[in-house]
Amino acid sequence: MADDQVSYPVTFPMPPLSRPAEVAELLVGAIDLHCHSGPAAMPRILDHHEELLDAGAAGFRAVLYKDHFYPGMAHAIILEKLFPELGVKLYSGVALNNASGGINPHAVDHAIKLNGKIVWMPTLSAANHINVLASGKAKTFPKTSKKMLDAEPLTALDANGKLTDDTKKVIDLIAEADIILAGGHLHVSEQHVMFEEAARRGVKKMMVNHPTYIVDFKDSDIRQLVGVGVKMEHSICMFIKGKSEKFSADDLAHLIEVAGVDNTILSSDLGLLGSQRPVNGFRSVVQMLLDLQMPRADIKKLISENAAAFLDLPAVGAAGQNAA
Repeated sequence: MADDQVSYPVTFPMPPLSRPAEVAELLVGAIDLHCHSGPAAMPRILDHHEELLDAGAAGFRAVLYKDHFYPGMAHAIILEKLFPELGVKLYSGVALNNASGGINPHAVDHAIKLNGKIVWMPTLSAANHINVLASGKAKTFPKTSKKMLDAEPLTALDANGKLTDDTKKVIDLIAEADIILAGGHLHVSEQHVMFEEAARRGVKKMMVNHPTYIVDFKDSDIRQLVGVGVKMEHSICMFIKGKSEKFSADDLAHLIEVAGVDNTILSSDLGLLGSQRPVNGFRSVVQMLLDLQMPRADIKKLISENAAAFLDLPAVGAAGQNAA
């Protein structure tokens, strides 16, 4: 039976862990830079508050909420204020889709002024995303609960293959604010042009989202962009049990090896129907990494330390206290 015909529970249960105590210990201080909790136009299995409670119970250090249609900084600010005892820092950013005016410097400026930590280039509105869905290569990509207006395709490049003026303006705002530039669902060919120019313009925090899904990265592309300072963010949901599973543990090990542990970030990309809850997804992938004989220090980099640097969070010492 094809994957898109398989019936999944609304929330996919986390498989039993063989080393639960070790997983729990490693999860303390984890950071999720790609959490799809709700409310959202797409159906979600939990909301931002429920995700915060899960993250707090597991000892997470930070969560960054992502929505394809709206910037989530206001939710993050209010929830962190309401539940300070949980000790979880909350963040968000803006995805430059049609709902935000496309590749819109004004939307980016507003996000920065509200402490947005990341700008995603177009995702659902990217011309590449629209083409991939039309080709049938991403049959299980989530759909909105209600029909939205048809997306107007967006690209970072002009007719001559150069970055558009608005893309350059966005890059300059990101460089000045020293926040994260994420590739979204732009095609790999666009991302090469964008990130190489972003590096020249002073952007220090650059990240490719799920390089092996929709955006069509090969190992050579990963190595080339790592060479100009770009990190690779892999979506946990694509490696663990659930509706979004697409790759194996060996695939993950290979991808980490290609970019290097210091250049790799694991984020959940969870909250989707038929999937594990985001924190459970982290539990599952940590178990996977332990089964792969990954050193504990490397696991901490992948699920916490590399992301902390992107959020300007101070280093944490061995005893769990902020280093001086």
